[in-house]
Amino acid sequence: MSKILFVTAPYHCWGVQVVGTWPPLHLTYLAGAAIDAGIEARIFDAMNKRLGFDEIRQEIERYQPDYVMTMDYLPVTGAISTATVPDSLKILNIAKEVNPKITTLLGGPHPSFMYGEIFEDKANQVDYILCGEPEQTLKDLIKAIPEGTATKVAGIAFVDGEAVKANKRHHHIVKLDDLKPAWHLLDWDDYQYLVEPYGRMASILTSRGCDMGCAFCSQRLFWREDWRCRTPENVMEEIEHLIDTYNIKFFTMIDPYPTKHRDRWELLLDKLIEANLGVYFLIETRVEDIIRDADILDKYRKAGIIHVYLGAESAEKDVLNSLNKGTSFEQNKQALDLLREAEIITEASFMIGFPHETWETVQNTIDSAIYLNPDIAVFPVITPMPFTPLFKEMYDRIRVWDYSQYNLVTPIVEPHEMDISEITVALGKCYMEFYTNKMHEVINLPDGFKRKYMLSAFKLMMKDHGANFDFAGSGLIDAETMKRMQAKMASVA
Repeated sequence: MSKILFVTAPYHCWGVQVVGTWPPLHLTYLAGAAIDAGIEARIFDAMNKRLGFDEIRQEIERYQPDYVMTMDYLPVTGAISTATVPDSLKILNIAKEVNPKITTLLGGPHPSFMYGEIFEDKANQVDYILCGEPEQTLKDLIKAIPEGTATKVAGIAFVDGEAVKANKRHHHIVKLDDLKPAWHLLDWDDYQYLVEPYGRMASILTSRGCDMGCAFCSQRLFWREDWRCRTPENVMEEIEHLIDTYNIKFFTMIDPYPTKHRDRWELLLDKLIEANLGVYFLIETRVEDIIRDADILDKYRKAGIIHVYLGAESAEKDVLNSLNKGTSFEQNKQALDLLREAEIITEASFMIGFPHETWETVQNTIDSAIYLNPDIAVFPVITPMPFTPLFKEMYDRIRVWDYSQYNLVTPIVEPHEMDISEITVALGKCYMEFYTNKMHEVINLPDGFKRKYMLSAFKLMMKDHGANFDFAGSGLIDAETMKRMQAKMASVA
C-alpha cells in the first residue's frame, strides 16, 4: 500500500496562537480523501507540536512515504496564509533530499494562484501543485501517478519540460456531507483552548466559500465566488462524534461565512439548543448578518456561541470602500452593541498601515476601536497578498518581498507620510492604548463567565505581546507601567 505524509509548516508568528492551538482541519480532510482512495495516511503537525525541520526530516525518514504533501496553512486564517509558503517549500525540498523518488505535493490559496512563480524558482522541489479545492484532485492524482497519466488530472499545475502548465480547475464537490476528515490521525492533546474555562478544541467547517469581495482576502477568488454548505444534520453528527470520541469542549467554526442562509443557520442553532451538548463555539461572520439576526441572537447564546469575530477594519468610509467591505461604521457599532446585549463576547479587527497612514489616522483608529468597544480588539497590519486586488493597488508602496513576513504583523507597505518602521511602533500604540482603557472595564465586571474569560484572555495576550515586542523607550509605555499592568492582572485573576 502506498503511503502519504501530510506535514504542517513549523511556522510561528506573534498573535496567531496566543489563545490556543487549532488542529489542521484542511489536512484532516485531505488525509480522509487519501484513505478513501486506498492509501495509508499520516499527519505530522510540526506547527502545533512546536517541532522544526530536523524533526520533519526524521519523520520522513521513519515513515518512508511515497508522497509528502503540505499547504500554506495557518490556524483559522486559511485564506491569508502566504507567510507559511517558504517553510512549506522547504519541507518538500527535505522530502526530496531524503528520497528523490518521493512525490511532493503542495496546495492552498497562495500556490493555487502563484504556481508560476513557485515553479520558476528551480530550487523548489515541487512535483505537483493542487489548485483550488483539493480533495477530489488528490484522489484523482494518487490514482493517475502510478498509471503515468498524472498530467491529465484536473486541478493541478506542474512543469512539463521547460514549460509551466496548469490544467483546468476541478469542479467543486457538490455534496460536502460526503467528506470525511481523518480525525483519528490527530494527537488531540495538542489542541487546547487556553482561555478559561479551557479544554480541548476542534476546528470545523459547516460551509465552504464566500461571495463577498473583500479586497485583502482570497476567499472569493479561491472558491470562484461559490458558497456551499453542509446540512445541519451532518454538522451535528460530526460535533457529537468529536465530543464523544475526543472529549472536545471548544469548537471553532472556521467558515468564512457560516451564517449566509438564515433558515439553514437557524435550524443548526435550534438543533444545538435541543441537543444541549455543554460545549462552546467560536465563530466569525459578517456584520450585516448579526444585524439581520437581531431577533435570534438569544439562540446564538443558547446554542453555545460565546465568541464572535467581526471584521470592522476601519472607521473611515473611504477605507471601507477601498477594502470593498460592504459595511459602514454605523453598522459595525450596531452589530457589536447587539452582541454585547446578547452577552456574547465580541472580537473586532481594525487594520493599520495603509499607504495614506499618518499618526493622526492611527490615533483615529484607536479612538474608533475604543468607541466601538469590542471586548477584544486586534489590529492587523494591512498585507497585500500577491494574488489579491490589494496587491496591484499598493504595489508601488510595497517594501517587503519576503513572503514569510506576510503575517498581518510585519509592516509590508510604506505609507507616504510615515517610515515603514513607524508602523510597528503604531501597532504597539494601538494595543497598549486600547487595552489600557479596556482593562479597567473588565476588572470591574461582576464575577462570572465573562470576567473570567476576559481576564484569562488578557493575561495570555499581554504575556505574548511582551515576549515579542519591546516598546520601552518608544514613548508609548515604560517598563514600570507594563509591570504594574501585569501585576494588576495577576491580582484579580
